[in-house]
Amino acid sequence: MGGRGTPATVAAARGGIAFTLHTYTVTGTGSYGEEAAGALGVPPERMFKTLVAEVDGTLTVGVVPVAGRLDLKALAAAVGGRRARLADPAAAERATGYVRGGISPLGQRRRLRTVVDSSAADHETVYVSAGRRGLQMEVAPADLVRLTGAVTASIAARD
Repeated sequence: MGGRGTPATVAAARGGIAFTLHTYTVTGTGSYGEEAAGALGVPPERMFKTLVAEVDGTLTVGVVPVAGRLDLKALAAAVGGRRARLADPAAAERATGYVRGGISPLGQRRRLRTVVDSSAADHETVYVSAGRRGLQMEVAPADLVRLTGAVTASIAARD
């Protein structure tokens, strides 16, 4: 990968977890997560997207499979909040230090409270952004939860 890596890969290495990096070419067609799943041949239930929401005014991260969408009510309930809405993309980028489509749950500029969808535990490994578009990190769900200090809850809504 060259250089020092991304803040996400540095955080994973510092946290002592095993991970595998997967690269793909970003074409910019459709959703970033679905594009990554298709390019890497990974079932969409194992490819997780990192979304930043505001719960009662506090930035909160939801990590859900690309096969579904973030259930904002469930996210709010998981952190003891009342109202949730997706954060302004610029605010999400400032808080995490990543660009949209490359936001990783790991190595964020400010550690935000995080909720990982409980379906992650159904898989031996899951894929999350490694901190830039075109780079995914395969990790064990338990390591992801531990390193982000996340809680797990059913926060994904299936369409």
